This record gives sequence, structure tokens and C-alpha cells, in this order.
Amino acid sequence: MADTLAQPAVPPRSGGRAKFIVGGVIMLAAVAFLIVTNLTAQQEYFMTINELMARQDELAGRNVRISGVVLGDSIQYDGETLSFTVAHIPDSEAEIEDEGGLAQVLHEAVNQQDTARVQVVLYNEPKPDLLQHEAQAIVTGTLGDDGVFYGDELLLKCPTRYEEAVPEQTG
Repeated sequence: MADTLAQPAVPPRSGGRAKFIVGGVIMLAAVAFLIVTNLTAQQEYFMTINELMARQDELAGRNVRISGVVLGDSIQYDGETLSFTVAHIPDSEAEIEDEGGLAQVLHEAVNQQDTARVQVVLYNEPKPDLLQHEAQAIVTGTLGDDGVFYGDELLLKCPTRYEEAVPEQTG
């Protein structure tokens, strides 16, 4: 009778835990690889208009990100093509503060004729409401051999955000 209650011995699963650990390590390695690949693919050199113009030959055709201030009278939009000119602004917060703050820097950059400038063109993009005179533009794209910056992505910072800093500029 005792023999009928006893169950046969089941051999221990020796490889189950090792398979789980190996699978976990492979999954972690895959996730780490995807993160690193995505970060390096998304890295773009951020530069000012002065830096772009100084390295124009080297950067032609290369994907870069630039920052500048929009000259309002240069904005043109025909439903398919958006173009405008951006002028150089410093990238150093200390330099911006020394020159009177961002609102003052943006205002001076569009009014000084000797400030470096570059034409930006974007195709098949709608005209953003924030695209206006003295808006800070951050554009990702490529510099063409013709000196025109062909944008893929446009980010804008509204100039009205800075009006309190320099009240006499509001209008």
C-alpha cells in the first residue's frame, strides 16, 4: 500500500534557471544596443549661424541643427515652400546676459546689418503661427552647396515670451 502512494522521482530541471538568465542577459543587451544606437543616430551638432558660415564647406550636405533669430520681413510662404532668413545670436547664456538679456539680443541681431545670416527653406511644411519677427528659430536640416539651409524640422520660441524683459520693444 505504501508503494501506491509514493510518486516516482522527477529528475531535477538543471537547465531551466540558466536558460532564464541567458535570455534575460540577451534581452538587456538588445535594449542597451537599441538605446545607444538611437542616441547616436539622434545626435546632431548644434551651432550658431557664425559657426555654420565659418565651416560652410565642411558642413555642406551634413545634417546639423542651427539656432538664430527670424527676420520677419524675409518670411515667404506659398502653400508648399516656407522660407525665411535667420541671423546669428550667441549661444552662451553669459554672453546673452552681458548684452542685456535674450529680448535685447534678438532685437539687436535683426537690426544689425553686419550680423551673419542664412536663408532657411522648408518644403511641404505648414507656416507656424509662431513664425514671426524676432522669434528664435531652431532648425534641423542640411546646408546646401548654394548656401541655403534646407530644413527638415523647425522649432520656434515666441518673442512675446521676452517682451517683459524689454517693454519698449512691444508693439
